[in-house]
Amino acid sequence: MPIPIEILPSFLFYCYISAITPGPANICSLSTSLQEGKKAAFQQWIGIFTGFFIVSIISVFVSYFLGTALNDKVQYLSFVGAAYLIYLAIHILVGHNNKSEQKNDEEKSPSINSSEKSFFQHFLTGVLVQLTNVKIMLMCLTAITSFVLPYNRTFLPILAVGLFLPFTGPVANLVWLFAGLSLKRLFSNHKKTVNIVMSLSLILCAVSLVISFFK
Repeated sequence: MPIPIEILPSFLFYCYISAITPGPANICSLSTSLQEGKKAAFQQWIGIFTGFFIVSIISVFVSYFLGTALNDKVQYLSFVGAAYLIYLAIHILVGHNNKSEQKNDEEKSPSINSSEKSFFQHFLTGVLVQLTNVKIMLMCLTAITSFVLPYNRTFLPILAVGLFLPFTGPVANLVWLFAGLSLKRLFSNHKKTVNIVMSLSLILCAVSLVISFFK
């Protein structure tokens, strides 16, 4: 077993808390489900799961070959993640103002590949959110270096945990996605306010990623 049975509850609790708390992916899922509905939110979620899987597997190899040596270096990626979150915040805040005009243009000039392009855009957003999400990088590295490496340094147990982790964050992310779908009607008459709140939330996430460098 990759993790001793006596610390398994602590490991699972750590995964749950790390996954369910507000973060870039959770806020993006909530925002997309509120603004664009179920189809777009699930397309983005596929990207979120894929991005988490990529980060988790990279964490497996980093942890196996380098142990804890690179843990501190991961922090410097915070600036990349923060920049992308601010971009998403601006997109949410101003991008949907032209939504009706874009819809009219699409109706006048229908594109055969419009649905494919839409899927790719949502999927890519989900992937990029995770690849620049320092929260899950630290989550995966911490899970492996704190709960596995002290007890087992062979590759297969580390890989087993790495394959398990993508089923924690993205699954918890569905809670935020369904919350957005449930609240869609409630917020349908307050789109501008919701956009502002979502944008500010992403900006706060961006600030939280880099604030430790200025303390």
